[in-house]
Amino acid sequence: MTTWTPGSWRDKPILQVPAYPDPVALAEAERQLATFPPLVFAGEARDLKARLAAVARGEAFLLQGGDCAESFAEHGADHIRDFFRVFLQMAVVLTHGASKPVVKVGRVAGQFAKPRSADTEVIDGVELPSYRGDIINAIEFTENARQPDPDRMLQAYRQSAATLNLLRAFASGGYAELTRIHEWTVGFMKGSNWYPRYEEVARKIDDAITFMAALGLNPDNTPALRQTSFFTSHEALLLGYEEALTRRDSITNNWYATSGHMLWIGDRTRQPDGAHVEYFAGIHNPIGIKCGPSLSSEDLLRLLDRLNPTDEAGRITLICRFGAEKVHEHLPRLIDTVQRAGRTVVWCCDPMHGNTIKASTGYKTRPFDRVLSEVRSFFEVHREMGTYAGGVHIEMTGDDVTECVGGVSAVTEASLSDRYHTYCDPRLNASQALELAFLVAEEVHAQKPPRQHALAGE
Repeated sequence: MTTWTPGSWRDKPILQVPAYPDPVALAEAERQLATFPPLVFAGEARDLKARLAAVARGEAFLLQGGDCAESFAEHGADHIRDFFRVFLQMAVVLTHGASKPVVKVGRVAGQFAKPRSADTEVIDGVELPSYRGDIINAIEFTENARQPDPDRMLQAYRQSAATLNLLRAFASGGYAELTRIHEWTVGFMKGSNWYPRYEEVARKIDDAITFMAALGLNPDNTPALRQTSFFTSHEALLLGYEEALTRRDSITNNWYATSGHMLWIGDRTRQPDGAHVEYFAGIHNPIGIKCGPSLSSEDLLRLLDRLNPTDEAGRITLICRFGAEKVHEHLPRLIDTVQRAGRTVVWCCDPMHGNTIKASTGYKTRPFDRVLSEVRSFFEVHREMGTYAGGVHIEMTGDDVTECVGGVSAVTEASLSDRYHTYCDPRLNASQALELAFLVAEEVHAQKPPRQHALAGE
């Protein structure tokens, strides 16, 4: 690693890179970013890594979720608040039902860039560059809007800073206080079939808080009742942006990405000899690797050797995204590979990306029953193999959208157009997210402690 620098990725082959028309303007935007303050701090990333190490040991559970792609148009205090309170509800359901601490990581304050299956798209005979997220270009289908604009990186930075400021206030300023658990319910969710079950959990927590108060423990003298730890994450796709926000920690002298606490490599950019893996190899943040059906056992081992040669606990989260029908085909092979190599990872289920279909109405959607099926299969495989299913990674929103069909909110293909607001992929709405949380809580509670993995070579 002596030859690594924040910019050494530029000498490697790269995929999913936008074609900026003005390299001088691009260089100037990256120069400005490099002078901006960090969005997160190295100590916070180390704290998250320690918490993820506890997940790897089976002592905690990872809840990771948020928007598919943040947008400039949707940025607002109410949107952020509604996401955060549904996320808190999910975490409370998981903590109560699974009897484990929940590590809370949002897909937020940086989740702007999106990989595309093609560089261009054609509508009514007109071919233009694909929309790659608001940090790169605009979603409107015009030549000017689809031109990659480096100044959008500066806007994404400022929006991320504002989002982080509000989230930190919510997490530590009293909004996350457990005595306010009834206030987290979004109004439209009170008609959900899951609302009474959530209120039952809330009442039990109220009783526990009353009991602790009788013992002299209250939000004023017990920080765990008053505040929560919340971390941010995103796919590090736009490496010029990431490089500009990579800083050397003054305490450890190590390099950290300061654009988010945890970054992940997408399924399309995890080539062991590619630019994205090169960048990730030098930063000391906890990192995720998206694992799809095309990931071979050999490439997985190469990635682990390159990205975590010392097998540091909490460093690697494997985010598995196969599709409901493919979990039993692919997950056991990857688990066996990791176990035989004696490596330490967090196993996390992404039940969203492998279950995307096109509805008869033309909308891209995700059937909620397939999402639940992939989660169940994920836990089932880990039970069979004696390993620990340590997390879920979902695309969700606190808004009452109609993007994923099914669930107690009864979204149908015919109703998708009612409130289909996503800029990219369909998200679970608040009711569906809470329904998923109850299922996951039951699965986590039923897990046994993980067996010790076999030693390498056995």
